[in-house]
Amino acid sequence: MIKTILPALVLGLTAIASAALPAAPVHAEDQKPEQVHVRGSIVTYSGSALKVKTREGQTVDVTLADGWKLASVANAAVTDIKPGDFVGIASLPSEGGGDGALEVLIFPPAMKGAGEGSYGWDLKPNSSMTNATVADAVKGIDGRTVTVSYHGKEKKIAIPDGTPVVTIAPATKDDLVPGAVVFIPAEKAASGPLAHQVLVGKNGVVPPM
Repeated sequence: MIKTILPALVLGLTAIASAALPAAPVHAEDQKPEQVHVRGSIVTYSGSALKVKTREGQTVDVTLADGWKLASVANAAVTDIKPGDFVGIASLPSEGGGDGALEVLIFPPAMKGAGEGSYGWDLKPNSSMTNATVADAVKGIDGRTVTVSYHGKEKKIAIPDGTPVVTIAPATKDDLVPGAVVFIPAEKAASGPLAHQVLVGKNGVVPPM
C-alpha cells in the first residue's frame, strides 16, 4: 500500500465527497515521503492545523495540506458484504491458519480497485491490510469467512462476530470537534505529520482502521 500509492484504504470519497486516489507511479529518482498513520482524538482544530492526542498518549500537531479531504465512517454489517464488493480488511494471522479480521471497510463502488493488494499494516503488530474484491462470503459458526481476490491471488479471511464493519460517509469541518476520533494517513515531515486526508468518527462510530 505504501510502495506506489497513498493508502487508498482510507477515504473512498469519489462518489460521496472527494477521493483519495492512487498517486502517480514512483520512479527510481523520486523520493517518496515516509508515511505515518495518526490515530487518536482531536484536541483542537483551527484552519490548517489539527492537534491530536494519539492512542499512544502523545499529542501531535498535524498540518493539513492545501486541498485536504475529509470524510467519516458509518456503521455497516457483516451481512452487507456481498460477492463483488471491494473491501479493505485489516487482519492478523490465526493460530489455526488463515487470517482473522480486525476490521472491515466496505468501499463505495466508485473506489473499486483502489489500492488493490495485501500489505503490512500498523493497526496491531504483525497485522496486514488487504484491499480486494469479495469472491464469496460463507456463514460459519462464529461469524463469516470471506474469500477475496486481488491481482490474480486469493485469500481467505475469517470475520468473527463483533468485528467492526464500516463504510465511508460524508463529513464537514463542523465534525472536527474536541474528543472526536480520527484516523489520518499522513506524510512524515520535518514540522510533523502532513495530511491530505482525514477520516473522522461521528455519531459514536470510530474509524476502526
